[in-house]
Amino acid sequence: MRPYEGYVYAYPHKTAYRPLDPRPRLKEVWAGERPGALYVHIPFCEMRCGFCNLFTRTGAPGELVTAYLDALERQARQVRDALEESTSATAGFATAGSDTAGSDTTGSDTTGSDTAGFATAAFGGGTPTYLDARELTRLFDLTERTMGVDLTRIPLSVETSPATATPDRLSVLAERGTSRISIGVQSFVDAEARSAVRPQQRAEVDAALDAIRASGVPVLNIDLIYGIDGQTPQSWLYSLDTALGWRPEELYLYPLYVRPLTGLGKQGRAWDDQRLELYWVGRERLLAAGYEQVSMRMFRLPGTGSSTEYCCQTDGMVGLGCGARSYTSELHYSFEYAVGARHVRSIIDDYVRRDEFDVANVGFSLSLEERKRRHLIQSLLQGEGLSRRLYAERFGTDVLTDFALDEFGDWLLADPEAIRLTAEGLAYSDAIGPALFSPEVRRLMEEYAAC
Repeated sequence: MRPYEGYVYAYPHKTAYRPLDPRPRLKEVWAGERPGALYVHIPFCEMRCGFCNLFTRTGAPGELVTAYLDALERQARQVRDALEESTSATAGFATAGSDTAGSDTTGSDTTGSDTAGFATAAFGGGTPTYLDARELTRLFDLTERTMGVDLTRIPLSVETSPATATPDRLSVLAERGTSRISIGVQSFVDAEARSAVRPQQRAEVDAALDAIRASGVPVLNIDLIYGIDGQTPQSWLYSLDTALGWRPEELYLYPLYVRPLTGLGKQGRAWDDQRLELYWVGRERLLAAGYEQVSMRMFRLPGTGSSTEYCCQTDGMVGLGCGARSYTSELHYSFEYAVGARHVRSIIDDYVRRDEFDVANVGFSLSLEERKRRHLIQSLLQGEGLSRRLYAERFGTDVLTDFALDEFGDWLLADPEAIRLTAEGLAYSDAIGPALFSPEVRRLMEEYAAC
């Protein structure tokens, strides 16, 4: 089994979504569901990296940004109305500032946790800090006022880039309660950054990291990439050690993927051995530096994680913006998905003209078997593994009865409490995750890729 089949950040992937007919009303979709997470998507970047297959466009003019924020506010208003209608009977959706802290199923401290039913929030993209300070202020205003969520009372993560992590923007983030900033550096070696089609200057990167630390935002995450053409264990260690100079609370180590419709899409070659070697080098260095491994990609300083009631296996997510996905226990939905620049621009243009946001347009309806499979994948790829008790409480069966996991052999550790991946198993997460996809999800993804 090859170690790098695909990154499973969500199941099912948006390429398995299809137009919904009929399009269900959001108030029906969310009936009896807990929102849990709020995600706001800004689809703009100052440049397109060679490895990027995210839903984003470059060079958006100011008038498009304004139109996008206008549409985001229209969407937020209609989504909020739908959530209030769907949960009014159970009082599951509270107004901002009310005391909605409940019991914590994970045992963490949730004092002053969720407002408006949300336990955590994120601004992603794209690059949210593509917006200037004034536009960022409006983004916070419309999110808080329209959605009724107090972002100073729940963990809020915001993505940024070296070119846009400027003091004026960071000041807005810090003043409005941002608790985590994630910055994509990818490499501290200029030649490697250029090889990954990410033009950036080391001085700009250093200045951005200094500014983030000066802002006082509690958690800094730095993204780094391994497997870049010309990268060696020595240059990889240089990037890791340089990042450690800022003592980030989190580091994400991403293997480079060559994907269709990206800047590196025509340079395909087999380099599994190089990436696997660099993975082990990076893991060893971070563990020696006192970090704990949370997943294949995520490393964290102990004691710096945000505690919330949110549980990705059982709670839902409300997504705002044309590239955001939303999910409940039985339906995952979004707008259309694309990677190619022309199609992305067309979808954004359609979004800013849209007035109807109270229905789900494109999505995937999860059967009981798919819900079980998603719970398995979302849990198993984390360092703490899958709680057999939580799975049994949710589905009434044991996971090993529902799924034959023998093919993963020595990569799994099973006891009465949990099923976990070994250290070798975590290294092969990008093979194990895709191997657990259902035949139907595989078919839909392959059908999309063939279009």
